[in-house]
Amino acid sequence: MGDHPVAGEHHHPSAATALGALLLLPSELLHEILLRLAVPELLRVRSVARPLSSLISSPDFRRLYHLSSASSGPGPAAAWLLLFKKLPPRDAAIRGFHGPSGRWFRIPVSAILAPAVPPGEDLYFLAASGSSFLFAANGRRELVVVDLTARAARRLPPSPLGPRGTSSWRRFGLKLVADPPGSNRFRFLFAELVNNTPFLFEYRSETDTWQESEAVLVAEGAAEAADPDGDGDGGTYLCAAHAGADCVMVYAGPRTDERPVFFRPRFPNAGAAGAGHGERLHVYGDGSAAVVRSAAAAAGEDPTSRSRGKVVTGVELYGVGAVGGDWQLVASVPGGLVEGFRKPYAVMTGLLAEREGVVRLVLISNCRGAWDLVWLSYDRARREWRWVPVPDWGGSKGLNMAGIAVSSTFSRLWPLAAPPPATSSSSSSHR
Repeated sequence: MGDHPVAGEHHHPSAATALGALLLLPSELLHEILLRLAVPELLRVRSVARPLSSLISSPDFRRLYHLSSASSGPGPAAAWLLLFKKLPPRDAAIRGFHGPSGRWFRIPVSAILAPAVPPGEDLYFLAASGSSFLFAANGRRELVVVDLTARAARRLPPSPLGPRGTSSWRRFGLKLVADPPGSNRFRFLFAELVNNTPFLFEYRSETDTWQESEAVLVAEGAAEAADPDGDGDGGTYLCAAHAGADCVMVYAGPRTDERPVFFRPRFPNAGAAGAGHGERLHVYGDGSAAVVRSAAAAAGEDPTSRSRGKVVTGVELYGVGAVGGDWQLVASVPGGLVEGFRKPYAVMTGLLAEREGVVRLVLISNCRGAWDLVWLSYDRARREWRWVPVPDWGGSKGLNMAGIAVSSTFSRLWPLAAPPPATSSSSSSHR
Protein backbone atom coordinates (compact mmCIF):
# COMPACT_ATOMS: atom_id res chain seq x y z
CA MET A 1 0.00 0.00 0.00
CA GLY A 2 1.46 3.34 -1.02
CA ASP A 3 1.45 6.41 1.15
CA HIS A 4 -0.57 9.51 0.35
CA PRO A 5 0.93 13.01 0.00
CA VAL A 6 -0.08 15.84 2.28
CA ALA A 7 -1.14 19.28 1.14
CA GLY A 8 0.86 20.80 -1.67
CA GLU A 9 1.90 17.59 -3.40
CA HIS A 10 0.57 15.92 -6.56
CA HIS A 11 -2.81 17.62 -6.74
CA HIS A 12 -4.92 16.46 -9.68
CA PRO A 13 -6.31 19.29 -11.83
CA SER A 14 -9.86 18.05 -11.32
CA ALA A 15 -9.61 18.09 -7.50
CA ALA A 16 -10.94 21.62 -7.17
CA THR A 17 -14.02 20.91 -9.27
CA ALA A 18 -14.81 17.64 -7.48
CA LEU A 19 -14.42 19.06 -3.99
CA GLY A 20 -16.27 22.21 -4.92
CA ALA A 21 -19.43 20.09 -5.22
CA LEU A 22 -19.26 19.57 -1.46
CA LEU A 23 -20.41 23.15 -1.02
CA LEU A 24 -23.84 22.18 -2.33
CA LEU A 25 -24.42 19.79 0.60
CA PRO A 26 -26.30 20.81 3.76
CA SER A 27 -23.91 22.17 6.38
CA GLU A 28 -24.63 19.33 8.85
CA LEU A 29 -23.72 16.69 6.26
CA LEU A 30 -20.66 18.63 5.14
CA HIS A 31 -19.42 18.75 8.75
CA GLU A 32 -19.94 14.98 9.12
CA ILE A 33 -17.86 14.32 6.01
CA LEU A 34 -15.02 16.65 6.96
CA LEU A 35 -14.82 15.30 10.52
CA ARG A 36 -13.98 11.87 9.09
CA LEU A 37 -10.91 13.11 7.22
CA ALA A 38 -7.34 12.85 8.43
CA VAL A 39 -5.32 16.01 9.04
CA PRO A 40 -3.40 15.83 5.73
CA GLU A 41 -6.67 15.37 3.85
CA LEU A 42 -8.18 18.40 5.57
CA LEU A 43 -5.22 20.49 4.50
CA ARG A 44 -5.68 19.44 0.88
CA VAL A 45 -9.40 20.18 0.98
CA ARG A 46 -8.74 23.53 2.60
CA SER A 47 -6.58 24.63 -0.32
CA VAL A 48 -9.34 24.11 -2.90
CA ALA A 49 -11.74 27.02 -2.36
CA ARG A 50 -12.28 30.00 -0.13
CA PRO A 51 -15.53 28.72 1.51
CA LEU A 52 -13.94 25.37 2.38
CA SER A 53 -10.83 27.10 3.73
CA SER A 54 -12.94 29.38 5.92
CA LEU A 55 -15.04 26.52 7.25
CA ILE A 56 -12.14 24.21 8.07
CA SER A 57 -10.08 26.99 9.66
CA SER A 58 -12.94 28.25 11.82
CA PRO A 59 -12.64 27.88 15.61
CA ASP A 60 -15.98 26.04 15.77
CA PHE A 61 -14.93 23.35 13.30
CA ARG A 62 -11.50 22.98 14.91
CA ARG A 63 -13.17 22.49 18.29
CA LEU A 64 -15.46 19.81 16.85
CA TYR A 65 -12.53 18.10 15.15
CA HIS A 66 -10.51 18.07 18.36
CA LEU A 67 -13.44 16.52 20.24
CA SER A 68 -13.90 13.95 17.48
CA SER A 69 -10.20 13.01 17.61
CA ALA A 70 -10.31 12.64 21.38
CA SER A 71 -13.35 10.36 21.26
CA SER A 72 -12.38 8.24 18.26
CA GLY A 73 -11.88 5.13 20.35
CA PRO A 74 -9.32 3.49 22.60
CA GLY A 75 -7.18 1.98 19.86
CA PRO A 76 -4.74 3.27 17.26
CA ALA A 77 -7.56 5.30 15.70
CA ALA A 78 -6.98 7.94 18.37
CA ALA A 79 -3.27 8.36 17.57
CA TRP A 80 -0.71 8.44 14.78
CA LEU A 81 2.18 6.08 14.16
CA LEU A 82 5.09 8.12 12.80
CA LEU A 83 8.10 6.55 11.10
CA PHE A 84 11.25 7.99 9.56
CA LYS A 85 13.11 6.25 6.74
CA LYS A 86 16.84 6.86 6.48
CA LEU A 87 17.28 9.01 3.38
CA PRO A 88 19.43 12.00 2.40
CA PRO A 89 18.10 15.20 4.02
CA ARG A 90 16.87 16.47 0.64
CA ASP A 91 14.47 13.48 0.50
CA ALA A 92 13.61 13.35 4.20
CA ALA A 93 9.97 12.61 5.04
CA ILE A 94 7.98 11.26 7.95
CA ARG A 95 5.52 8.49 7.17
CA GLY A 96 2.41 8.79 9.30
CA PHE A 97 -0.12 5.98 9.67
CA HIS A 98 -3.65 7.19 10.43
CA GLY A 99 -5.75 4.57 12.20
CA PRO A 100 -9.30 5.59 11.14
CA SER A 101 -8.47 5.65 7.42
CA GLY A 102 -6.01 2.75 7.54
CA ARG A 103 -3.65 4.71 5.29
CA TRP A 104 -0.13 6.02 5.30
CA PHE A 105 0.58 9.70 4.67
CA ARG A 106 3.84 11.29 3.61
CA ILE A 107 4.79 14.35 5.65
CA PRO A 108 7.72 16.05 3.88
CA VAL A 109 10.29 17.69 6.12
CA SER A 110 13.24 18.01 3.74
CA ALA A 111 12.59 21.66 2.87
CA ILE A 112 12.15 22.51 6.54
CA LEU A 113 15.35 20.70 7.58
CA ALA A 114 17.52 22.17 4.81
CA PRO A 115 18.56 25.43 6.56
CA ALA A 116 19.57 23.60 9.75
CA VAL A 117 21.04 20.34 8.41
CA PRO A 118 24.01 20.25 6.02
CA PRO A 119 24.03 17.87 3.02
CA GLY A 120 25.04 14.32 3.86
CA GLU A 121 24.02 14.52 7.52
CA ASP A 122 22.87 11.27 9.14
CA LEU A 123 19.55 11.88 10.92
CA TYR A 124 17.62 9.79 13.43
CA PHE A 125 14.02 10.51 14.45
CA LEU A 126 13.71 10.54 18.26
CA ALA A 127 10.23 11.74 19.24
CA ALA A 128 7.17 13.80 18.28
CA SER A 129 4.68 15.85 20.25
CA GLY A 130 2.27 18.48 19.02
CA SER A 131 3.94 20.43 16.23
CA SER A 132 7.50 19.39 17.18
CA PHE A 133 9.52 16.58 15.62
CA LEU A 134 12.90 15.94 17.26
CA PHE A 135 15.88 14.51 15.35
CA ALA A 136 19.42 13.57 16.35
CA ALA A 137 22.15 14.46 13.84
CA ASN A 138 24.95 11.91 14.01
CA GLY A 139 27.58 13.86 12.06
CA ARG A 140 27.30 17.10 14.02
CA ARG A 141 26.32 15.15 17.19
CA GLU A 142 23.50 17.52 18.05
CA LEU A 143 19.70 17.75 18.26
CA VAL A 144 17.49 19.36 15.61
CA VAL A 145 13.83 20.19 16.10
CA VAL A 146 11.32 20.65 13.27
CA ASP A 147 8.33 22.89 13.98
CA LEU A 148 5.57 21.94 11.56
CA THR A 149 3.44 24.94 12.51
CA ALA A 150 6.15 27.49 11.76
CA ARG A 151 7.72 25.27 9.05
CA ALA A 152 11.11 25.94 10.58
CA ALA A 153 14.00 23.90 11.97
CA ARG A 154 16.67 24.84 14.46
CA ARG A 155 19.52 23.23 16.32
CA LEU A 156 19.33 22.84 20.08
CA PRO A 157 22.28 23.82 22.26
CA PRO A 158 24.44 20.90 23.43
CA SER A 159 23.08 18.98 26.39
CA PRO A 160 24.96 19.12 29.72
CA LEU A 161 26.55 15.80 28.70
CA GLY A 162 28.05 17.43 25.63
CA PRO A 163 27.73 16.43 21.94
CA ARG A 164 26.06 13.05 21.51
CA GLY A 165 25.75 10.74 18.52
CA THR A 166 22.55 8.96 17.57
CA SER A 167 23.54 5.75 19.40
CA SER A 168 23.61 7.65 22.72
CA TRP A 169 19.88 8.34 22.70
CA ARG A 170 17.80 5.50 24.13
CA ARG A 171 14.08 5.44 23.38
CA PHE A 172 13.02 4.27 26.86
CA GLY A 173 14.86 7.12 28.57
CA LEU A 174 13.53 10.19 26.76
CA LYS A 175 10.27 12.08 26.27
CA LEU A 176 9.11 15.10 24.26
CA VAL A 177 6.18 17.05 25.69
CA ALA A 178 4.27 19.96 24.13
CA ASP A 179 4.03 22.52 26.91
CA PRO A 180 1.43 23.90 27.09
CA PRO A 181 -0.57 21.34 25.06
CA GLY A 182 -1.49 22.59 21.61
CA SER A 183 1.39 25.06 21.43
CA ASN A 184 4.67 24.88 19.54
CA ARG A 185 6.62 25.17 22.79
CA PHE A 186 8.00 21.96 24.22
CA ARG A 187 10.09 20.27 26.89
CA PHE A 188 12.55 17.48 26.12
CA LEU A 189 13.51 15.25 29.02
CA PHE A 190 15.95 12.38 29.20
CA ALA A 191 17.36 10.28 32.03
CA GLU A 192 20.88 8.90 32.11
CA LEU A 193 23.27 7.17 34.50
CA VAL A 194 26.30 9.38 35.10
CA ASN A 195 29.01 7.65 37.14
CA ASN A 196 26.32 5.12 38.14
CA THR A 197 24.05 7.88 39.45
CA PRO A 198 20.71 8.66 37.74
CA PHE A 199 20.35 12.21 36.44
CA LEU A 200 17.42 13.98 34.81
CA PHE A 201 18.16 16.45 32.00
CA GLU A 202 15.50 18.82 30.70
CA TYR A 203 15.48 21.26 27.81
CA ARG A 204 12.84 24.02 27.59
CA SER A 205 12.24 25.61 24.22
CA GLU A 206 10.78 28.73 25.81
CA THR A 207 14.14 29.65 27.36
CA ASP A 208 16.41 27.62 25.03
CA THR A 209 18.24 26.27 28.08
CA TRP A 210 19.04 22.96 29.74
CA GLN A 211 18.66 22.00 33.38
CA GLU A 212 20.13 18.98 35.11
CA SER A 213 19.13 17.37 38.40
CA GLU A 214 20.58 14.44 40.28
CA ALA A 215 17.83 11.99 41.19
CA VAL A 216 17.62 10.74 44.76
CA LEU A 217 16.67 7.24 45.82
CA VAL A 218 13.07 6.90 46.96
CA ALA A 219 13.10 6.49 50.72
CA GLU A 220 10.32 5.09 52.90
CA GLY A 221 7.47 7.58 52.91
CA ALA A 222 8.99 9.59 50.06
CA ALA A 223 6.87 7.83 47.45
CA GLU A 224 3.64 9.21 48.88
CA ALA A 225 5.17 12.67 49.12
CA ALA A 226 6.28 12.59 45.48
CA ASP A 227 3.03 11.09 44.20
CA PRO A 228 0.26 11.28 46.83
CA ASP A 229 -2.37 9.65 44.55
CA GLY A 230 -0.09 6.77 43.67
CA ASP A 231 -0.76 7.03 39.93
CA GLY A 232 2.03 9.25 38.63
CA ASP A 233 -0.58 11.71 37.33
CA GLY A 234 1.10 14.79 35.90
CA GLY A 235 4.59 13.39 36.39
CA THR A 236 7.04 11.79 33.97
CA TYR A 237 8.57 8.31 34.17
CA LEU A 238 11.80 7.61 32.32
CA CYS A 239 13.87 4.43 32.21
CA ALA A 240 17.47 5.47 32.91
CA ALA A 241 18.91 1.98 32.47
CA HIS A 242 17.69 -1.56 31.96
CA ALA A 243 19.13 -5.05 31.58
CA GLY A 244 16.61 -7.81 31.16
CA ALA A 245 14.03 -7.55 33.92
CA ASP A 246 16.14 -5.11 35.94
CA CYS A 247 15.73 -1.39 35.39
CA VAL A 248 16.27 2.02 36.98
CA MET A 249 13.24 4.28 36.76
CA VAL A 250 13.42 8.05 37.22
CA TYR A 251 10.26 9.96 38.17
CA ALA A 252 9.94 13.74 37.78
CA GLY A 253 6.90 15.30 39.44
CA PRO A 254 4.73 17.96 37.79
CA ARG A 255 6.20 20.76 39.94
CA THR A 256 9.43 22.28 38.70
CA ASP A 257 10.78 22.74 42.24
CA GLU A 258 10.55 19.01 42.99
CA ARG A 259 13.71 16.98 42.88
CA PRO A 260 13.49 13.84 40.69
CA VAL A 261 13.62 10.46 42.40
CA PHE A 262 14.67 7.03 41.18
CA PHE A 263 13.78 3.47 42.13
CA ARG A 264 14.31 -0.10 40.93
CA PRO A 265 10.93 -1.81 40.52
CA ARG A 266 10.85 -5.60 40.50
CA PHE A 267 8.48 -7.88 38.63
CA PRO A 268 6.18 -10.12 40.71
CA ASN A 269 8.30 -13.18 39.96
CA ALA A 270 11.21 -13.97 37.72
CA GLY A 271 9.27 -16.62 35.83
CA ALA A 272 6.61 -14.14 34.69
CA ALA A 273 8.89 -11.47 33.32
CA GLY A 274 12.54 -12.34 33.61
CA ALA A 275 13.91 -15.84 33.64
CA GLY A 276 12.24 -19.03 32.52
CA HIS A 277 11.60 -20.71 29.19
CA GLY A 278 11.72 -18.74 25.96
CA GLU A 279 12.87 -15.19 25.35
CA ARG A 280 11.63 -11.98 26.92
CA LEU A 281 11.59 -8.50 25.39
CA HIS A 282 11.00 -5.69 27.88
CA VAL A 283 9.56 -2.41 26.61
CA TYR A 284 9.28 0.57 28.99
CA GLY A 285 7.36 3.83 28.76
CA ASP A 286 5.28 6.25 30.84
CA GLY A 287 5.35 4.16 34.01
CA SER A 288 4.40 0.91 32.26
CA ALA A 289 6.31 -2.12 31.05
CA ALA A 290 5.35 -4.62 28.38
CA VAL A 291 6.84 -8.09 28.49
CA VAL A 292 6.80 -9.85 25.13
CA ARG A 293 7.35 -13.61 25.32
CA SER A 294 8.65 -15.47 22.29
CA ALA A 295 9.55 -19.02 21.31
CA ALA A 296 11.25 -20.66 18.34
CA ALA A 297 9.01 -20.82 15.30
CA ALA A 298 7.82 -24.25 14.26
CA ALA A 299 9.12 -25.57 10.94
CA GLY A 300 5.73 -25.11 9.32
CA GLU A 301 5.51 -21.47 10.45
CA ASP A 302 8.65 -20.43 8.57
CA PRO A 303 9.15 -22.87 5.68
CA THR A 304 11.41 -20.60 3.60
CA SER A 305 13.94 -19.81 6.32
CA ARG A 306 17.15 -21.83 6.65
CA SER A 307 17.33 -20.99 10.34
CA ARG A 308 14.09 -20.86 12.25
CA GLY A 309 12.94 -17.50 13.47
CA LYS A 310 10.95 -16.67 16.58
CA VAL A 311 7.26 -16.02 17.10
CA VAL A 312 5.44 -14.07 19.81
CA THR A 313 3.61 -16.34 22.27
CA GLY A 314 2.31 -13.78 24.76
CA VAL A 315 2.29 -10.13 25.82
CA GLU A 316 1.74 -8.83 29.36
CA LEU A 317 1.32 -5.24 30.51
CA TYR A 318 2.68 -4.16 33.91
CA GLY A 319 2.40 -0.87 35.76
CA VAL A 320 3.84 0.65 38.93
CA GLY A 321 1.23 1.18 41.62
CA ALA A 322 3.10 4.14 43.10
CA VAL A 323 6.43 5.87 42.75
CA GLY A 324 8.95 3.52 44.34
CA GLY A 325 6.68 0.48 44.06
CA ASP A 326 7.18 -2.75 42.15
CA TRP A 327 5.68 -3.80 38.84
CA GLN A 328 2.11 -5.08 39.01
CA LEU A 329 0.40 -7.11 36.32
CA VAL A 330 -2.30 -5.01 34.62
CA ALA A 331 -3.50 -7.22 31.78
CA SER A 332 -2.42 -9.87 29.26
CA VAL A 333 -3.15 -9.73 25.56
CA PRO A 334 -5.78 -12.41 24.77
CA GLY A 335 -4.38 -15.46 23.03
CA GLY A 336 -6.71 -15.03 20.07
CA LEU A 337 -5.34 -11.54 19.48
CA VAL A 338 -1.76 -12.80 19.66
CA GLU A 339 -2.54 -15.38 16.97
CA GLY A 340 -3.55 -12.53 14.67
CA PHE A 341 0.00 -11.14 14.51
CA ARG A 342 1.93 -14.37 15.13
CA LYS A 343 4.53 -14.47 12.40
CA PRO A 344 8.25 -15.35 12.35
CA TYR A 345 10.83 -12.66 13.07
CA ALA A 346 14.57 -12.46 13.60
CA VAL A 347 14.91 -9.31 15.74
CA MET A 348 12.36 -7.18 17.56
CA THR A 349 12.19 -3.94 19.52
CA GLY A 350 9.31 -1.73 20.62
CA LEU A 351 7.99 1.47 22.12
CA LEU A 352 5.35 2.13 24.78
CA ALA A 353 3.40 5.31 25.47
CA GLU A 354 0.31 6.27 27.45
CA ARG A 355 -2.06 9.19 27.13
CA GLU A 356 -5.49 9.80 28.66
CA GLY A 357 -5.76 6.28 30.05
CA VAL A 358 -4.81 4.45 26.84
CA VAL A 359 -1.54 2.51 26.69
CA ARG A 360 -0.13 2.03 23.19
CA LEU A 361 2.45 -0.62 22.39
CA VAL A 362 4.23 -0.81 19.03
CA LEU A 363 6.41 -3.83 18.21
CA ILE A 364 8.88 -3.49 15.34
CA SER A 365 10.36 -6.72 13.95
CA ASN A 366 12.49 -7.72 11.00
CA CYS A 367 12.52 -10.97 9.08
CA ARG A 368 14.85 -11.46 6.10
CA GLY A 369 15.10 -7.73 5.43
CA ALA A 370 11.38 -6.95 5.67
CA TRP A 371 10.00 -4.93 8.58
CA ASP A 372 6.70 -5.60 10.30
CA LEU A 373 4.76 -3.35 12.68
CA VAL A 374 2.29 -4.53 15.32
CA TRP A 375 0.19 -1.86 17.01
CA LEU A 376 -1.65 -2.77 20.23
CA SER A 377 -3.55 -0.57 22.65
CA TYR A 378 -5.07 -1.13 26.06
CA ASP A 379 -7.88 1.06 27.42
CA ARG A 380 -7.58 1.04 31.20
CA ALA A 381 -11.16 2.16 31.84
CA ARG A 382 -12.69 -0.43 29.50
CA ARG A 383 -10.06 -3.08 30.25
CA GLU A 384 -9.97 -3.73 26.54
CA TRP A 385 -7.17 -4.68 24.14
CA ARG A 386 -7.23 -3.74 20.47
CA TRP A 387 -5.01 -4.62 17.55
CA VAL A 388 -5.09 -2.87 14.18
CA PRO A 389 -2.94 -4.34 11.40
CA VAL A 390 -0.56 -1.76 9.96
CA PRO A 391 -0.22 -2.19 6.17
CA ASP A 392 3.08 -1.89 4.36
CA TRP A 393 3.31 1.35 2.38
CA GLY A 394 5.46 -0.38 -0.23
CA GLY A 395 8.88 0.77 0.92
CA SER A 396 9.75 -1.36 3.95
CA LYS A 397 11.82 -4.05 2.22
CA GLY A 398 15.42 -3.45 3.19
CA LEU A 399 14.37 -0.33 5.04
CA ASN A 400 17.00 1.23 7.25
CA MET A 401 14.50 2.41 9.83
CA ALA A 402 15.69 5.64 11.41
CA GLY A 403 13.24 6.24 14.21
CA ILE A 404 9.61 5.68 15.14
CA ALA A 405 7.17 7.43 17.48
CA VAL A 406 3.52 7.48 18.51
CA SER A 407 1.75 10.83 18.84
CA SER A 408 -1.72 11.32 20.28
CA THR A 409 -1.57 15.07 19.69
CA PHE A 410 -0.84 15.11 15.95
CA SER A 411 -4.52 14.74 14.98
CA ARG A 412 -5.34 17.79 17.05
CA LEU A 413 -2.52 19.81 15.54
CA TRP A 414 -3.87 21.73 12.62
CA PRO A 415 -3.77 23.87 10.68
CA LEU A 416 -0.15 22.68 10.39
CA ALA A 417 0.65 26.01 8.83
CA ALA A 418 -1.11 29.26 8.10
CA PRO A 419 -3.98 28.79 5.62
CA PRO A 420 -2.77 29.23 2.04
CA PRO A 421 -4.14 32.18 0.06
CA ALA A 422 -7.71 31.25 -0.86
CA THR A 423 -8.38 31.08 -4.56
CA SER A 424 -11.35 30.25 -6.70
CA SER A 425 -12.20 26.58 -7.12
CA SER A 426 -11.27 26.75 -10.81
CA SER A 427 -7.68 27.88 -10.38
CA SER A 428 -6.35 26.57 -7.05
CA SER A 429 -4.92 23.18 -7.98
CA HIS A 430 -1.15 23.04 -8.08
CA ARG A 431 1.82 20.79 -7.71
